[in-house]
Amino acid sequence: MNRCTRAVIYKDNLKYNLEQIKKYVEPGVKICVAVKADSYGHNAVLTSRLAQEMGIEFLAVATVDEAIELRSNNITAQILLLSLCTPEEMTDLFKYKITPVVFGKDFLEILIQKSNEFYKGDEKFDVHLAVDTGMGRIGCYPEEAQEQAILINNSKHLRLGGMITHFAVSDSLKKENQDFTRRQFEAFKSAVQSVKDKGINPGICSCGASAALLNNTDMHFEMVRPGIITYGYYPDEITKNHLLSVHKEFDIKPVLSFETKVVAIRHFPAGKTISYGCTYECKEDTDIAVLPVGYADGLLRRFSPGLEVTINGKNYPVRGRICMDQCMVEIGNNNPDVKLWDKAVIFGPSESGALNDAEVLAKIGNTISYEVLTSISKRVEKIIV
Repeated sequence: MNRCTRAVIYKDNLKYNLEQIKKYVEPGVKICVAVKADSYGHNAVLTSRLAQEMGIEFLAVATVDEAIELRSNNITAQILLLSLCTPEEMTDLFKYKITPVVFGKDFLEILIQKSNEFYKGDEKFDVHLAVDTGMGRIGCYPEEAQEQAILINNSKHLRLGGMITHFAVSDSLKKENQDFTRRQFEAFKSAVQSVKDKGINPGICSCGASAALLNNTDMHFEMVRPGIITYGYYPDEITKNHLLSVHKEFDIKPVLSFETKVVAIRHFPAGKTISYGCTYECKEDTDIAVLPVGYADGLLRRFSPGLEVTINGKNYPVRGRICMDQCMVEIGNNNPDVKLWDKAVIFGPSESGALNDAEVLAKIGNTISYEVLTSISKRVEKIIV
């Protein structure tokens, strides 16, 4: 591909972030790097290879197909499937050695049946029991964990390899939300203990994604599951400044830049309107740079008004509505600093020349950096440098 609109992945920054995570957790605590959604738009195969080379034992995906892609690229680390699969996909779990999160008698009974059909000897297949402690998504309730662990334990081929829960508001510093996280943690501990009380090894227990990993170090259990921090962004209110205020140091760098080029510069007289809906009218004579990037690439329509794009070390405002494939940027009248074919960076690390990161766009669009990163579409080529 030769299109100028592209995403550039800074491999050294990715490695730096993984190193910071390894330093932050206590020795013996396993790390499960979230590489779902193509590593939040950062190339899952690249991230997985780096993690594997650095001795990280687990990777987390959301779909069976994501796991198969990793196996097809010689990724041998353990892969944890965080979302439920269908009965039609279960054979692939065994075939590609994908560890699923499981819960519910109906689901487990089907999985047990499928495992009995697949395995001929005494092989054991690890599963992680999901416990819903307050997220309200997937998982058995804490009081059901013992019974479901027994069901797993009594099966011929399944083995309880771990227990897992997910926090709903651990990225918030509000007292009521931190209290809620603490209650979730205690409920999970209770569920784990109830399984131990039956003489069943609960395996590798994990509850801490990026926010709890950073802010609640007593909740690390046997494994942590970093997601957004792998790619250079802090989880909501658990910022670098907050961590410093509580005497914790954790530094990360954005990994991906989203960039394009100036493909046209046009002079607009005062009073001329720009883009669909005529929502912006030029207040004075000015020049407009046209950029071949739009919401079909992941530059969401709601980023305008408010978005500014960096060209040669200065930010310039997007004017009018962002179109499907293009947007327009006001650069001022006869600006010698912006020329045809100059690079325009929407967001990225400092190495890219960007003055914005994904968090800036998230605030403009009333969303989170996760959505900004994963919205970059498949027609945008990703370059590794």
